[in-house]
Amino acid sequence: MHQNGDVYFLLSTLFIFLIFRFCISTDTITLTQPVKDGDILVSNGQTFSLGFFSPDVDSTNRFVGIWYNNVSEQTVVWVANRDRPIANSSGILSVDETGNLFLHEQDRSVAVWSTNVSGAVNGEFSAQLLDTGNLVVFQGLNNEAYSWQSFDDPSNTFLPGMKLGLDRKTGFNLVITSWKSYTNPGTGDFSHKMEIVGSPQLFLYQGVTKFWRTGSWTGRGWSGIPEMTNSFLFNVTYVNNNDEVVIVYLLSNSSIFTRLVVNESGTMERLSWNDGDRGWNGDWSAPRDRCDRYNHCGRFGFCDLYKPGVNFECDCLPGYEPESQQDWDLRDGLKGCKRKVGTRMCEVGDGFVEFRRVKVPDTSTARVNMSLGLEACRESCLGNCTCTGYASADISKGAGGGGCITWHGDMNDTRTFSDAGQSLYIRVDAAEFATYSSKGKNRSHKNRFLFIGLPTIASVFLLCTFFICCYIRKKKAKRNEDQDGFSFTNNMKSLEGPFKENGIGKNVDLHAFDLGAIVSATDNFSPSNKLGEGGFGSVYKGKLLNGQELAIKRLSQSSGQGMQEFKNEVTLIAKLQHRNLVRLFGYCFSKEEKMLVYEYLPNKGLDSFIFDQEKAPILDWKKRFQIIQGIARGLVYLHHDSRLRIIHRDLKASNVLLDTDLNPKISDFGMAKIFGGVDDEARTRRVVGTYGYMSPEYAMEGLFSVKSDVFSFGILVLEIISGRKNNSYYQENSLNLIGHVWDLWKQDKALTIVDSSLGDSFNAREVLFCIHVGILCVQELARDRPTMTGVTSMLSNQETILPSPNQPAFVFRKLNYGMDSTSASAGGVACSVCDDTITILHPR
Repeated sequence: MHQNGDVYFLLSTLFIFLIFRFCISTDTITLTQPVKDGDILVSNGQTFSLGFFSPDVDSTNRFVGIWYNNVSEQTVVWVANRDRPIANSSGILSVDETGNLFLHEQDRSVAVWSTNVSGAVNGEFSAQLLDTGNLVVFQGLNNEAYSWQSFDDPSNTFLPGMKLGLDRKTGFNLVITSWKSYTNPGTGDFSHKMEIVGSPQLFLYQGVTKFWRTGSWTGRGWSGIPEMTNSFLFNVTYVNNNDEVVIVYLLSNSSIFTRLVVNESGTMERLSWNDGDRGWNGDWSAPRDRCDRYNHCGRFGFCDLYKPGVNFECDCLPGYEPESQQDWDLRDGLKGCKRKVGTRMCEVGDGFVEFRRVKVPDTSTARVNMSLGLEACRESCLGNCTCTGYASADISKGAGGGGCITWHGDMNDTRTFSDAGQSLYIRVDAAEFATYSSKGKNRSHKNRFLFIGLPTIASVFLLCTFFICCYIRKKKAKRNEDQDGFSFTNNMKSLEGPFKENGIGKNVDLHAFDLGAIVSATDNFSPSNKLGEGGFGSVYKGKLLNGQELAIKRLSQSSGQGMQEFKNEVTLIAKLQHRNLVRLFGYCFSKEEKMLVYEYLPNKGLDSFIFDQEKAPILDWKKRFQIIQGIARGLVYLHHDSRLRIIHRDLKASNVLLDTDLNPKISDFGMAKIFGGVDDEARTRRVVGTYGYMSPEYAMEGLFSVKSDVFSFGILVLEIISGRKNNSYYQENSLNLIGHVWDLWKQDKALTIVDSSLGDSFNAREVLFCIHVGILCVQELARDRPTMTGVTSMLSNQETILPSPNQPAFVFRKLNYGMDSTSASAGGVACSVCDDTITILHPR
């Protein structure tokens, strides 16, 4: 009995020892209680843990780190020995009498890592893990002072409560540095830190190269992070005094786990833990688009992704022109801009052009005077011939501004926002100033006298509007016919006159919208309602009084081709009913105004997803495959199932709209051609469409058929898979996507084109099958391409054995393109990097 009791005692002691071995209940390291590999420290509130870990399950390398305690996915926020791992599990983390933490292997006194604090008086020291995730070395039994903290030696994570910035007294600048890779916490290539030269800013560096910039502090937030001025997750404190320049983020809700991470891929992400999804959700990242890349458009250039109808995001500031027009035409803005030829600066008549909603240029070389208001800032800049522009240093002070920033020399890294940013005032000479003044674009204080007459002008305008409205109401009931031959009746059951030439002149059942209703729905075509701009006009979002949302296409009055396109769409789309074609609700025709009213699709064009790094991950492979199938079904309807055979002729990513469920709908039938009977091909002198999507026989010979749309569809398939535009530059022997894919196809490496945003979450066999189909569609000879009926059959049955593709059309060049009818020679067309819809008239 006594012997059994001894055995029970020994087993109980061993069990307690093992429990203690792998879970230290305290949050503190003391002189007598180090942390060994296998021990876990937990903060007092159970928020964070500290211990040894291996980031790669296949590796024996061990690191000391801090991670979230109550998060199911181990998320490391700090690493001690990030560049010197221990190759086994013999590591020990201790604190000594000098107030230093040091990491060493068992039976070895040489430190693998230490805090290296000098000057401390020997005494009682302890290291405590706080609920903020901060590991602090305290002195004394009552934690009177601290000698070191992990918040001053961060890894890749910026936690709430951490100070990011510069200590002016010591010169210490806190830097957050990425890991080398997902499984290697070593010091990586990307770093995030404060720069205080000029006006303080935070930069993301790649090595020593500036990669992204927050912009200067505006009093409300960083000028390059518009999200900070709206609903923000943190309470932000910015301090700029004689002691320090720092920013601190404190959580408004302590129950939320959130962190800012500098990734090894070169992005900064703010991530918050979602218990429901049991994962980290990203709610902000940078750089998020091309305009965020530092100085993307060069000196005196600015980046604007919100400019409708423009394919190159770079432009020059007022008074400047491209340094190299050739580079600009090739969409390379790195050389930036220069003063326009003939500019005469620093003479009588100089003025300033107000440039709104911008992230102001890099303030590293700017001058800051916080004692000047905006008016005094203007006078100061105007009186200095080297001053190229100015802005308010603190926009929270109101219209007059608080503080003054002036630039003397280059202005770098300027960009625009759709609904954020601040005003930048660009200095221009007298001639340029007069030009902007006459256009009403200048808002300098020299034009203040214009506002004196505004009340009078407004009164006269309102009075005239009142009489005009009365006149229109009297005439409205009598007006049944407009001057261009359209027959308008109350029920709008027919469209005759000019529409008869298209072969569909009668029984077009559409609603005719009153111009006043359209103006009211779009808030008088407010720029804030503008959805985009194309070759034949602009598209606006509208909302009727009953709440129904619409998309209004307002054809440009200056377009000589607009009338034809208008008749085409009204007569054609009204007869088309298919779930993968955009729906036309009606039209508006009033004198020179020609408008088409469509269903409103909130997700806009396919191009806004697949070519956008931020939105691309929303379209996983399953959704992309469904979009490919939907576009194919829509084309089958146009080519074979509708009453007349219809060739779209301008199929491209921006003409495929996405509904709320991301289902595709083909739009913009202004270029479409109708075939009757057994016709299946034709020739035209008027080549319309978009370079990069045109089939070679159409671009060069004016020959079009259903195979022209098949070619465009093939381009679209490859773009959806790769997330790259066809006209993107790849390498010396492949100037476009087709050539690039063909080279990889021949090397059995076609899967390398897959959009990186898909990661590994795609069906490789299915993707390869779709690439094969895409290449078949872009073969150089039209007769080699499948029909859209054949394409849908392939996509629905992937067991089909596909034929080997012939060489695609890499570039447009003059050949016998293999149409079923004989091709006649025609003039050539030079390739363009532009992907706007274009029209070319060929000589006959």
